[in-house]
This record gives sequence, C-alpha cells and structure tokens, in this order.
Amino acid sequence: FLSDHSLQIKTWLSDKHIRSCCSYSTLRAWLPILSWLPRYNLKWLQMDVLAGITVGLTAVPQALAYAEIAGLPVQYGLYSAIMGGFIYTLLGTSKDVTLGPTAIMSLLCFSVVGGQPHRAVLLSCLCGLIQATMALLRLGFLLDFISFPVIKGFTCAAAVTIGFGQVKNILGLKGIPHEFSLAVYYTFYKIPEARIGDVVLGLLCLGVLVMLLFMKATLGSDDSPPYSRVARKLVWAVATTRNALVVMAAAIVAYSWEAYDHHVFSITGESTQGLPPFRLPPTSDTTANGSIVSFGEIVEGFGGGLAVIPLMGLLESIAIAKAFASQNGYRIDANQELLAIGVTNIMGSFVSAYPVTGSFGRTAVNSQTGVCTPAGGIVTSAIVLLSLAFLMPAFYYIPKASLAAVIICAVAPMVDYRIVTKMWRIRKLDLLPFVVTFLTSFWQVQYGIIAGVAVSGALLLYNVARPQIKMWDHGMLVMEPSSGLSFPATEYLSHIIHTQALQAFPPRSVVLDCHHVSTIDYTVITELRDLLAQFKLRNVQLIFSRLQPSVLEVLLAADLQALRYTDSVEAALQLESENLPDD
Repeated sequence: FLSDHSLQIKTWLSDKHIRSCCSYSTLRAWLPILSWLPRYNLKWLQMDVLAGITVGLTAVPQALAYAEIAGLPVQYGLYSAIMGGFIYTLLGTSKDVTLGPTAIMSLLCFSVVGGQPHRAVLLSCLCGLIQATMALLRLGFLLDFISFPVIKGFTCAAAVTIGFGQVKNILGLKGIPHEFSLAVYYTFYKIPEARIGDVVLGLLCLGVLVMLLFMKATLGSDDSPPYSRVARKLVWAVATTRNALVVMAAAIVAYSWEAYDHHVFSITGESTQGLPPFRLPPTSDTTANGSIVSFGEIVEGFGGGLAVIPLMGLLESIAIAKAFASQNGYRIDANQELLAIGVTNIMGSFVSAYPVTGSFGRTAVNSQTGVCTPAGGIVTSAIVLLSLAFLMPAFYYIPKASLAAVIICAVAPMVDYRIVTKMWRIRKLDLLPFVVTFLTSFWQVQYGIIAGVAVSGALLLYNVARPQIKMWDHGMLVMEPSSGLSFPATEYLSHIIHTQALQAFPPRSVVLDCHHVSTIDYTVITELRDLLAQFKLRNVQLIFSRLQPSVLEVLLAADLQALRYTDSVEAALQLESENLPDD
C-alpha cells in the first residue's frame, strides 16, 4: 500500500512539475515578448519605427568605425549589428537597450584575436555560450565582484587607448603599431608625415560633431536658445543623427576629390558587398603561410580573454539596462538579460559577427526618441541589412579621418576625471584598484581588469580579516567587533584580546558584544575554546552578550567549557560585579 501510495505521489508531483514548466507564465518568463506583444498597438508601432530608424542611422557609421578598433574589415562591424535587434526583441526585458558592437568590446576583441576575422567570429560564439550558460545557471551574481573603481579604471583607460589610437587616422599616418606605448611614440615621431587633407577633414569633422553635441545638450537647459517648436525638433534630429550626417558629408567630399583623381584623403577602400552567409562559425584557421591552426590551439590562444570578454559584455549591458530601467520606471531581469546577450553572440557568430553588448550611446538615442518596446531593434537591424545589401559601394569613399572623429567623440565622455576627486573624498583606499586597473590596462586590457579585481578582492579580504573592534572600559573591557567573525579574523581577534586583557597586569575580564556577528565557523569555535581556557587559567571571565540565535545555537552545540552569555552588555557587567558562579 505504501509503495503504491508513494508511486502515486511521485507521479502527481512529476505531472505538476511538467505542467508548471510548460505553463504560459514560464514560457512568458523565457520569452518576454509574450508580455507586451498582445498589447501592441499602432501608436507603439509608430514610435518604435521612428526610434529604430534614428538608432539605425547612428548604428551604421558607428559599426563601421568600431570594426576599425577591432582591426577587422569594416563590413564585420555591420555583421555584428545584425542579430542584436532581432534576438533582443524576443528575449530582452528592457524597452530601451540596443545590442551591437561597442568601442570597449571592439578593443577587447582586438586584444584577444589581433584583428583575425575567423578567430573573432569563433570568439563571439564561445563568449555567447559562456554567457548563456551563466544565465541558465543563474550566475549573474558573479558580476557583483567587479567593483565600481575597477569598472571606472578600465573604462577610462580603454577610452584613452581607443581615442589616442584614432589620432593616426586623423593625421593620416601609416605603420603605427597597436601597442599603446609604441603607438604614442611613433605617432609623435611620424607627425611630419601627416597628410594635410586628413588633418583638415578630421579636425573639421570633430568640430562639427562637438558643435552638434553641444547644441543637443543645450536644448533641455534653461539657457537654451529660443528655438521654435519646429526648429527645436529639427536641431534635435540633426544632432541625434550627427554621426551619419558627418560621415555621409565626408564621403561626398572624398568622392568629389577622387573623381578628379586627387588622392587627398585616406579612404576606407574595398569592402565585401551583400549579406553575410549564414553558416557555422569556423573551428579552425589558416595562417599566412598556409598552416592549419586547430580549434584547441585557437582557444588556448584566447587565454584569459574567454573570461574577461563575457564578463565585461554582461557588465556593460546590464549596467545600461538598469540605468534606463530606473530612469523610465520599469524593472529588468538580470539573468534574462544575460541570456539575451549570450544568444545574440551565439547567433551572431553564424553571420560572421564579433562579440557585442549593450551600447550606452545608442540606448540613450533609443530612449530619447520615445521607443515603446524592444521591437524598435528590428527596424535598426533592418537598416543595417539594407546598408549591407545596397550601400557597401558607397562606403568605399568614407574617409578614415571621419570615422576616427566619430570614435573619439563616442569615447571622450568615458574619461571621467571627476571620479578621482569623488573617491579621494569618500574613501581614499578605493583609488588603489582604480589606479592599478587604469595603469595595467595600458599594457594589456584584459590584464587590467584581472589586476583590478585581484586588488579589490585583496582589500575585501583584508577588511574581513581585520574587522574594526570598538573598546570601552567599564571596569571590564567591552569589545564590539564591527562586522561578522570568520576564520580570517580569528587570529586578529585573539591577538587583540590577549594584548588588551590577558597580558595586562592584572588580567582583565572581557565582555564580547556579538550583536554584529551573524555567522560563526569551526576555526572561530576552536579559538574561542582556547581563549576560554586562558581566561579560566587567569581567574577572569570572557562573557558573550547579545548573541544572535543562530550563533548561540552553534556555541551551545560546540559544548564550550565555562561559556557565559547574557542578553545585554549591562547584564554582563552586572554579572561580573556580583561575581556570580557559573550557570
């Protein structure tokens, strides 16, 4: 009877589990599109199409420019901008976020694969698999171990590296190495070789972009010019699509000179036209001398990049999603965001994309244009596909100086020098991981992040191992650890008690106020047993007060000899003054 009854219960639980897994609510959790699609209306469609077109006009020139940072042909930037809009519409939980190539991910990609297209595509697939696996295992909490000073140190260093790396294109210089220190030296060394046409065009593009950015920034301020409503909308539209307008204008200028056989500017040159083939990412590569590099050798060559790039991609995108969710009054699901980024990178590798993540600049444009749902990304991706299908011949004439100007303007706001003053004022020790990350990133970008996380971890462990201990003298010494006790802090606590109480003359009793202690481990128990024996040997007392129930339960279970505890410090002081016998 019991066996049959048990089997019925198991069957019922199994059926219930299957029904819950297959329920509409579960499906909606995995496919957030099901939450907003039934309510979709014509007004949302109008706003999404407008936002998608606006972001698309920003995404195309940026994708071309970011491919330059990744050391890849320009079409790979557009390949990387295809899948984000389609996948995120299905899986994303933020209406504002746009996925695609970014300056930081492009720099990280170059640092790992060195501008080799096949390896960049494989890197995208592997990073996507890691990100999707993290999402399925709910490992998003790992991002909490990357502190804000590390993030700021990395982004500032990356912005400087990326920005200075484009100076060579503004000057029209060739043969500049990619390593930062060498790039600085050879850029200044080769200044006499600068091409006048590139310098003039590059500075002109920079000036126009800064002017349009300033005009857009003043639109919402109190001292903005008294534009009419139509003029205000026109200024906003021109300023928002400034990258596309400047690049198109520069391409027209370059085409005009090239038509008369005057090679005044360094231009982008030939690029592959048409849509990329949909195929499996490559699992091997061929070197210049014809030798085959196996999958294992490629993965080994990626090294720490396989850890750094997925984490930085997740960190960048989730930070952006949380910022805009807070600003616009909705919530996101961090693990679902991880899944969206992971699937985007996996599917992107089938169309020759390199790793992507959320873009702050394009997300800001998307939000400001009034996007209503993630469906705006479909329009953006469609514009990218149309550009690949029909506009690639026109990209031949885009001057590299204009793309360099777009990149410099995009990364300049990332250099937040004011953060140093803030950290100095709030907590000076936070400058240590910031400086370590910042300086190390100029050597190798991924090592900068690893070094910063290591320093932050060391500071965190130091705080755990050296908790602040407040002390008062009330006849007895009252000691109050400011944080929990765990095995790294055991030796330090024991040293303080020995120094202040047991080695004093005469030895003194101690009240240990434990109301901040919520957990306790075996190492601490062992040390407390030894301390109690030492106190008993010197005819003084160690009394515990305000113990958490969970900690008291552990102490009682450990069967400590001469254990005394009270509900308050005052009771412990009274207990000592009356010199009551042990309970």
